[in-house]
Amino acid sequence: MAGRKQVTILGSTGSIGVSTLDVIARHPEQYQVFALAAHRQVDLMFRQVQAASPRYAVMRDEGAAQQLDERIRAAGLDTQVLAGEAGLIAVSRHADTDYVMAAIVGAAGLLPTLAAVNAGKRVLLANKEALVMSGALFMKAVKTHRAELLPIDSEHNAIFQCMPTDFSRGLEAVGVARILLTGSGGPFRNRPLHELHDVTPDQACAHPNWSMGRKISVDSATMMNKGLEFIEACWLFDARPDQVEIVVHPQSVIHSMVEYVDGSVLAQLGNPDMRTPIAYGLAWPERTVSGVPLLDLVKVGRLDFQAPDEARFPCLRLAREAMQVGRTASVVLNAANEVAVEAFLQGQIRFTAIAHVLEQVMEKVTLVEPIDIDTILKADAIARAQTAEQLHDFRVR
Repeated sequence: MAGRKQVTILGSTGSIGVSTLDVIARHPEQYQVFALAAHRQVDLMFRQVQAASPRYAVMRDEGAAQQLDERIRAAGLDTQVLAGEAGLIAVSRHADTDYVMAAIVGAAGLLPTLAAVNAGKRVLLANKEALVMSGALFMKAVKTHRAELLPIDSEHNAIFQCMPTDFSRGLEAVGVARILLTGSGGPFRNRPLHELHDVTPDQACAHPNWSMGRKISVDSATMMNKGLEFIEACWLFDARPDQVEIVVHPQSVIHSMVEYVDGSVLAQLGNPDMRTPIAYGLAWPERTVSGVPLLDLVKVGRLDFQAPDEARFPCLRLAREAMQVGRTASVVLNAANEVAVEAFLQGQIRFTAIAHVLEQVMEKVTLVEPIDIDTILKADAIARAQTAEQLHDFRVR
């Protein structure tokens, strides 16, 4: 069918990728899947290929790519299989790709997402680490290559919807006083502090409102996810750290707010379902059906707000400090967090050790100016190595 937008989904087997495929399937006359990309979930990727018939399927893991290729050829499907980071980059900047959903979790999504930006694509950004790691370089590339950058994280998408269309002129110039970034507080918002020491990975991944992958679920439990979103918001909207305030909102109905100098506060509300911002990003500047039930405010009943407790969530302080310090502080913080969270999920360290590990790594690693991508990737590698060393002091005995 002529005229359909060709969509590449980076991270198709994750929760954002699955939701993106759901929205696309509701609008076959408007969108077509051009490429799917994931790490190593061969079974799910094969089912997605069968359903969506993409031109390309990419597996970052070489062995997984070989397995997928064998299954696709045995089934007589036309999809071509690519492997590794080179494959991710190839489909992201391919001439026939119109939109790129950047939903690979962690630092692994940085180079493919930048490739899409450098190719001038519409980038639906669900990978916050790309901006956390390379904020200034990333935003400069967006302007230089005239890419369309649409935030998909529910909070940043909400802020985007509440901003004036010309907010790029500067927040003061358009009358914005501050951004109010909401977060649920995760599963441990009210748990006694002394009980956090014995939290299990399964408990940390049991988010009360959202269905997410395990890494991001742990980040929500520590509120590092909100810390990374704080950094991302500063870059996306060219805001100073003092212009972004984090507000705990347990119901996850108000996804974020923008306050203006005249006292007005604009908020975006909706059910906690990622298909809403995904549909917004695909259809922008228009609106399209997402499959999300309409919000019943009477059923919601109440909306609560409170200030975040940094004694309970020290990762929030670390994120704010990283943004204020600048240089490669955010790169180091993100890398250390990825390594520490994985160690927790593997049962190697306690939940409460995550923040301690991050703080020690931040103190030990020398920060430099992020002048180019190679410098950023080197800082990332050094931070990961330093974190691996620090983990020995916190291992569960």
